[in-house]
Amino acid sequence: MSKIAVIMGSKSDYSVVKPAIEVIKSFGVEAEVRVISAHRTPEEAHSFAVNAASRGFEVIICAAGKAAHLGGVIAASTTLPVIGLPVKTDMMGGLDSLLSIVQMPSGIPVATVGVNGGENAGLLALQILGVKYPEIAKKLSEYKIKMKEKINADDEALRCEIAQQ
Repeated sequence: MSKIAVIMGSKSDYSVVKPAIEVIKSFGVEAEVRVISAHRTPEEAHSFAVNAASRGFEVIICAAGKAAHLGGVIAASTTLPVIGLPVKTDMMGGLDSLLSIVQMPSGIPVATVGVNGGENAGLLALQILGVKYPEIAKKLSEYKIKMKEKINADDEALRCEIAQQ
């Protein structure tokens, strides 16, 4: 079975990664969650990245705020897809985190979702796995159909409400 690593630079980032974990698990995919800091535990970050593929991981989500180097540090030491999840900060509202993740040097790509975009990070990881695993791709198609149905129902309800005014 496929496995996604969800790592965060600090336990305080858990509320941001929780939606990623929930959506991953709702698709029946295993998520291992860890706190590993690019700055405070760099040896552990390197070791995790180097050994991730041999431990069965296929995608890694890295949540971090401020300097937000975790995704880049991990991506530098693995060939697995890495998704950066910028965490909102008090100083710049997460723009600092976003720019730190997006502005990677040539040759070290990190896919990036929006600030505090945990659910999208989880869905992107699942989409990456869906290329290899048809059952995940099928569940993603069903997920998107349900989203469309919800929007259509909301649209109909709003049009009825407006018509009654």
